[in-house]
Amino acid sequence: MTRVLKVLLAPSLGGILAAALALNAAANAGENMRPLETSLQAAFDRGELKGLHEVLVIHKGEVLAESFFDGEDQNWGQPLGKRSFDAESLHDIRSVTKSIVSLLYGIALSEGKVPDLETPLVSLFPQYADLAKDEERQRIKVHHALSMQMGMEWDENLPYSDPRNSEIQMENAPDRYRFILDRPIVTPPGQGWTYSGGAVALIGKLIADGTGKSLDDYAAEKLFGPLGISRFEWARGPDGTLSAASGLRMTARDLARIGQMIANGGSFENRQIVPEDWLKASITPHADIDGGQIRYGYLWWLSGKGSPAILPAAWAAGFGNGGQRLTVYPGEDLVVIVLAGNYNLQDAWRVPVSVIVDHVAPAVFK
Repeated sequence: MTRVLKVLLAPSLGGILAAALALNAAANAGENMRPLETSLQAAFDRGELKGLHEVLVIHKGEVLAESFFDGEDQNWGQPLGKRSFDAESLHDIRSVTKSIVSLLYGIALSEGKVPDLETPLVSLFPQYADLAKDEERQRIKVHHALSMQMGMEWDENLPYSDPRNSEIQMENAPDRYRFILDRPIVTPPGQGWTYSGGAVALIGKLIADGTGKSLDDYAAEKLFGPLGISRFEWARGPDGTLSAASGLRMTARDLARIGQMIANGGSFENRQIVPEDWLKASITPHADIDGGQIRYGYLWWLSGKGSPAILPAAWAAGFGNGGQRLTVYPGEDLVVIVLAGNYNLQDAWRVPVSVIVDHVAPAVFK
């Protein structure tokens, strides 16, 4: 079900972002494409960006591109057929949802509604007293879930259409939280990184329990509403639980609002939405992946130790199955949104990387 918030955009939202997007729409209506839009369209026509649906690039308040491409799409795994996209189109953002859940945890933490990061996770689930007796499990803290360093057995390398995928097993389990916390421990917490939708499910549960609100209601009140985001969908698993790992559907423009807030230190329209200290902690590296070629914060992917010359600025990003990307270059006031339909393809990363490296970077980092 689509959430429609009765939120009127503040007059100030007729400022930089809204005005820039309005001008962009007028330009596109007149077929006066910007150079970056022309570059993207040509690459798409050559078959170099297969499955691409939308690109929105905003640099220092200026829209460099807002492009749409027809293609096959899904709604959390359910085929939608071929779609024509526009500025109002809701789109799966899949695991970019994780990064948004990180923002929600930071807000709730500042309100004293969720546990401190050093709290043992299993102690927060008293219904599993047998698991709490395990000293090894007591060593797994909240921050280990946020940085995906819980040390538990978990495998999401299989396609999400495969029932052996750990996230799919979690979704189908009679008790998802016990399923996660009962996984075998394979490494000491904090000593190894393993991608885990289960870790985010635990974080989502802590937010819901601590605030007394469902994730979507809390997001609507504390994050989306203040940003002027009026429409979104949040998928539920078979047990009716909102998917903290991958369930959000949003528009590219609304993702850009989140990106601009991050680029502005958690502030939007002169209002602090996400505590700045939490945002800094979230986009500080807490885990190295592949020897530091890429790093991980608190549910945010981060640039590696040595970025290629063509991408000289540090970035933070949410990545999602199928080629979804919310990428922010805080030091450059640059936000890049990529939405695509290459779900469950191992090389789905190639399209968003090509958009940024082959098209956005040359236009911005001249």
